[in-house]
Amino acid sequence: SNGCENIAQITITVNPLPNIILDATDLEICIGESTIITATGGDSYFWDNSLPNGENHEVSPTSTTTYSVTGTDINGCENTAQITITVNPLPNITLDATDIEICIGGSTTISATGGDIYVWDNSLSGGDSHEVSPTATTTYNVTGTDANGCENIAQITITVNPLPTISLDATDLEICIGESTTISATGGDSYVWDNSLPVGASHEVSPIVTTTYNVTGTDSNGCENIAQITITVNPL
Repeated sequence: SNGCENIAQITITVNPLPNIILDATDLEICIGESTIITATGGDSYFWDNSLPNGENHEVSPTSTTTYSVTGTDINGCENTAQITITVNPLPNITLDATDIEICIGGSTTISATGGDIYVWDNSLSGGDSHEVSPTATTTYNVTGTDANGCENIAQITITVNPLPTISLDATDLEICIGESTTISATGGDSYVWDNSLPVGASHEVSPIVTTTYNVTGTDSNGCENIAQITITVNPL
């Protein structure tokens, strides 16, 4: 009221927001793998996705996931950063064979699908298929890797059946010319003969000279073996 006045002032300091950055050891992983995400630019960090406080975490998401962090600096200013971890599925690796059951001495071709590159066990080289001739029932394993670097395993078992034991017997191994003998095969399920004999397990034969008979016997697994017998024919 007396006309006197004075001036006061105040300075408001404006601090910049911190530059919060999120990095990862791997931005893209395969399901089942992990990566480490690390925050920089602040003094303390608050994460979403139920992660505890701290500047880094090892995470193993089962699907593509975005992680967010709020970083606070020494001035109490805060900012947010986020990072997306892409999770790739494992490839569907399958193994097939031209024959999953073979006879000893036979072969089959095993082929892998679903990947881009393959690594085999059993001392097999790379590549998607191999012709194999195991001498005993064998399981083959292959690791297939896709374009994302994700890998999976498949296996196949090749069953190896033994050859049947085919035997030939005769009622008489030695006959006189004009006589006959019966030759019989055992050990198989079906028989194919040489010497123009029809199929069947046994035949009555009357050779006029000493003759060797051969038979190919096949068992229930489709495996076959050969037997032979010689009928000696004596002159009168």
